[in-house]
Amino acid sequence: MDNDATLLLDLDGVSVHRVELLEDGRRRVHLTTADSSARACPACGVFATRSKGRALTRPRDLPYGERALEFFWHKRRWWCGEPACPRKSFTESLPQIPAGARITERLRAAAGRRVRDAGSTVIQAARDLHLSWSTVMASFTVQAREVTGAPLPEVRVLGIDETRRGRTEVGTGCRNREVATGA
Repeated sequence: MDNDATLLLDLDGVSVHRVELLEDGRRRVHLTTADSSARACPACGVFATRSKGRALTRPRDLPYGERALEFFWHKRRWWCGEPACPRKSFTESLPQIPAGARITERLRAAAGRRVRDAGSTVIQAARDLHLSWSTVMASFTVQAREVTGAPLPEVRVLGIDETRRGRTEVGTGCRNREVATGA
């Protein structure tokens, strides 16, 4: 279901079913799964055909406008049809919203980029995005690896500046001053 709200949300794999305006001004967005690959068993990869029921999760995402959006993802539980699979059932998951995730991957990445690129402190990014310090720090560590893990350019010339070999003699500065002033 590609409606305008789904396009506006821009979260791959889910579609907007409906949006409610709450009394406090927040918006509650009801999502359904739009990607059929979400029903593939995470253990064996076989696509499930038998539904076990429904589940409701509430992953948090980036704020939209002045207030945060409250997500209610109505997803399905599936029975794995592969007899040799150790996993008997599972719930739908997507790359942007992995199984068991409380926040979306784009919120996690944005938190790390705020520290890496925008010069924000970890605690300030955590306050702005309503996340814990440890979540933002872990996200920053992942984002920083992209920069620190990149290969460095080859060194062609190595220069050494302002180095001194040996001990300095005590009083040489005074003698030089006496010579310069003529004293």
